[in-house]
Amino acid sequence: MTIDSGEQAMSARTVFMFSGQGSQYYQMGRQLFDEHPVFREWMVWLDGVAHGINGRRVLDAIYSADKSEVFDRTLLTHPAIFMVEYALAQCLIHEGIKPDLTLGTSLGSFAAAAVAGYIGVEDALAAVLEQAAAFEASCERGGMIAVLADPALYDEDFLYTRSEMAGINFSSHFAVSAAQCELPPIEAALKQRNVTYQRLAVSFAYHSRWIEGAEAQFAEFMRSIPLGRGGLPLVCCAQGQTLTDLSDGFFWRVVRQPIRFRDAVAHLERQGRHRYIDVGPSGTLATFVKYGLPAMSSSSAHPVLTPYGQDRKNLAALLATLPATA
Repeated sequence: MTIDSGEQAMSARTVFMFSGQGSQYYQMGRQLFDEHPVFREWMVWLDGVAHGINGRRVLDAIYSADKSEVFDRTLLTHPAIFMVEYALAQCLIHEGIKPDLTLGTSLGSFAAAAVAGYIGVEDALAAVLEQAAAFEASCERGGMIAVLADPALYDEDFLYTRSEMAGINFSSHFAVSAAQCELPPIEAALKQRNVTYQRLAVSFAYHSRWIEGAEAQFAEFMRSIPLGRGGLPLVCCAQGQTLTDLSDGFFWRVVRQPIRFRDAVAHLERQGRHRYIDVGPSGTLATFVKYGLPAMSSSSAHPVLTPYGQDRKNLAALLATLPATA
């Protein structure tokens, strides 16, 4: 069910935002892993869970590799993103910053749902691993390109004939997904038009028809995973709405349907003031919120982890400026 967007909040509500594929990088969260015992404890425990399921040590992949390398192997990036996000959420909760809602984009919906209580954390990590395995087994290679331009640009032939709209983040930022062979001509056309773009560090064309081969394997696995009602509302960026229960197929739809982040933030802004806290690896969603908020909004957006080695400083700043919620 959805919550009426006309409901008004009397004071700022805290939203934990969880990002998806493409937000990862080697050494993400390293400062907190070295210095914050709660973050480290959860990362180590989740690594043990992942190792018990598929025999891989995700922590070795995150923290042993060269920071300059591209981190895009789905069998590792899927669980790595989940682990960092869930561990950071628990770190913030331990520090006294508790969410009133969670918001998930794509893969981030697994951690958002686990933190909000709709799915057990071990089941969520198992589902993340199974989905990664399904992509690897059934889908052709592809990719995603973030485009800094009006989404209306997608209507031009060079884009809509070669790709699918993967998501709209704010009024001048969107992403497309395409097969591997289509990525270079798309980038060439964008460059010719002097449009700023960035290829994301992903191996598949998420949010497009090119991943549909993985659906059957993943759906079969999810039949064995129990879902509950949850303890917090969950903002779904596939629907642009707030949910209080998760229907069958939810965890597939969030990676197949376009990301409607702009719509999700607009939906929340109609309800009142919010503190948007980015618990993803890169702080990207906080940036999207800052560019997407209405001019008169009194809401705020806060990153914690970024690729720039300011994790502990950002956490301290957040703790200093945001009062703990009861």
